[in-house]
Amino acid sequence: MITIGSDIGGTFTDFVEVNEADGNVRVYKTLTTPDDPSRAIEEGVDALTAGRAGAAALDVMVHGTTLVINAVIERKGARTGLITTQGFRDVLEIGREKRFDAYDLQIEFPVPLVPRYLRMEVDERLHASGAVIAPLDEDSVRRAVQALKDEGCESLAVCLLHAYRNPAHERRIREIAQAMMPGCPVSLSSDVLPEMKEYERTTTTAVNAYAKPVASRYLSRLQDRLRDRGFKGEMLMMMSSGGINSVDFAREFPVQIIESGPAAGTLGAAHFARLANLDKVLAFDMGGTTAKLALVEQGQATLTNDFEVAHVHRFKPGSGIPVRISVVDLIEIGAGGGSIARRTPVGTLQVGPQSASAVPGPACYGQGGMDPTVSDADLVLGYLDPSHFLGGRMALDQAAAERAIHAALAEPLGISVEEAAFGVHAIVNENMASAAKAYVSEKGENPKSCALVAFGGAGPVHACDLAARLGVRTVLIPPRAGVAAAFGMIVAPVMYAAVRSRRTLFKDLSAEKLDAVFAEMFEECRSRLPGTVDPAQVTYEYSVDMRYLGQGYDVTAAFSRDGDHAAQLAAMRASFESTYRRLYGRIFTDLPLEVMNFRVTASAARHVASAASDAGRAKGDGKIGTRQAFCTRTRKWMEFAVHRRADVAPDLPFSGPAIVEENESTTVVPSGARIRVDAHGSLIVELSQ
Repeated sequence: MITIGSDIGGTFTDFVEVNEADGNVRVYKTLTTPDDPSRAIEEGVDALTAGRAGAAALDVMVHGTTLVINAVIERKGARTGLITTQGFRDVLEIGREKRFDAYDLQIEFPVPLVPRYLRMEVDERLHASGAVIAPLDEDSVRRAVQALKDEGCESLAVCLLHAYRNPAHERRIREIAQAMMPGCPVSLSSDVLPEMKEYERTTTTAVNAYAKPVASRYLSRLQDRLRDRGFKGEMLMMMSSGGINSVDFAREFPVQIIESGPAAGTLGAAHFARLANLDKVLAFDMGGTTAKLALVEQGQATLTNDFEVAHVHRFKPGSGIPVRISVVDLIEIGAGGGSIARRTPVGTLQVGPQSASAVPGPACYGQGGMDPTVSDADLVLGYLDPSHFLGGRMALDQAAAERAIHAALAEPLGISVEEAAFGVHAIVNENMASAAKAYVSEKGENPKSCALVAFGGAGPVHACDLAARLGVRTVLIPPRAGVAAAFGMIVAPVMYAAVRSRRTLFKDLSAEKLDAVFAEMFEECRSRLPGTVDPAQVTYEYSVDMRYLGQGYDVTAAFSRDGDHAAQLAAMRASFESTYRRLYGRIFTDLPLEVMNFRVTASAARHVASAASDAGRAKGDGKIGTRQAFCTRTRKWMEFAVHRRADVAPDLPFSGPAIVEENESTTVVPSGARIRVDAHGSLIVELSQ
């Protein structure tokens, strides 16, 4: 079986091909085509399958894209209408009635995706138990649908009060809407998010409806391009939860692929952390546009259901639009190779969050970019070989990088080009270190207890200096680090996560209630996994959202359903108390517990080759020469040994300062560090004190 993973980023689109039969791995990296991202996918598939049967040789394509999140952030989604219960038209603006910054007198909140004039009310009412208090007035539904049709809506979201307990009214509205507006997609909150919390359920359903036509058009165009190339295999999409599912599922629920790329990178990091026997790592993915950081423990990425997009203030929770789906728990900051550096009005140096992206790109790309970026600084500092970028397929213009840094930074600040370049490099690293410290401490951990797994095109360049700022001693660079996110898609399991809100006291949780709610979710999981999945290969993980009675926030506790009912309840309580103690430092044994939501995650591992490294065939240390570069440890220019990574033999240690090059990324190691390649091809760097 031949599988390709393809990841569209803000600057580059990455590809990894794995042949399960012989373990052969091929990679490709090209600039993203923002006007039509599917063109870059077509180019990559052609490059990888050239000389063979073309795309017809492929069995599986796994794809990740930033399309949905970009549509929301840039407000380029469909004209969307919302139908809701009488009196709840303004839920999107009322929100939680909570100020994310109590002292900001000019506070701003994200503008709702659905403006007020496109939000319609219908007469109906359900009790919190799901019982019908007032039946659905179908005439009011027809008036609402007609009004939205007259306004030119391309997609509809339906979110009725307590529909998570009884979806009958929402389903009837869909029937009426489809009869009156044939072809118009309709998103029901009872399908998208059958979970209590009206505001989050409404925003999540609105995001799904807003992105649905855009995602459907893109996926259809991509499938057509691949079909024209002869592709007849199965196409799967990377989900934000760290699993993959069918294209049809992604087309129906595009909100589930809103963070697909970052999730895949974390899975790739977790894979190589397991192989290296590292039980706690900080996954660091730095590409051309952003940097992502995620905590991985015992080889597993942490998931969360608290996620926001389109923040008004980047680092302030509550300032974005809540999207209540299962996502890999990570932090994302505007720090990538394309992040633009500038002199601020007060005379300081600022890097990001604006990016040069793929077009025009950094000045050194030679595509007309004039602003100095992190990549330009890395080139000036000697970290990048201008003739070896992308394996020599793309030459970098060092003179253009120096001109951009001189004009925008060095001359206005009264410093040399080299000093300005190191300032850019140091500031972006410090920004990432500050974000990492805050993120890890919120998880109840200390970064010094973690190893750093770095990947992405720019990640290995910055990894060692970032690790030193965090107090981390061990850095792991996986093989083919520049395309690790695409590889993460290949090793990702097929997955679907179901949720049900059944608010009940823990002491009242009977075996009958537990069995009934899980049976309902099992059926949903079976219906929404790809049809090609063997049911016998599916495994299930269970968790509950719990809290002490009277609290306003939940803690998700995973547990095993092994044993009798009493054993399951004991496992549930023990997991909750362990998680609560880790987060808050104590537990309250005398307070009653309340269960809010039940969750089931169904997954099936995919059997693909483990991406065998070429390192086993190497005999020496791969040294090909030296070059001058700036050492972040000694703060001076030094002679760095340059090594070809593919020619470094396993367990043959050598020392920094060193630059280890491969076609898709470059690893920069300061003086005093020890370097070796392990049996799985990962580069292990041990930093000095």
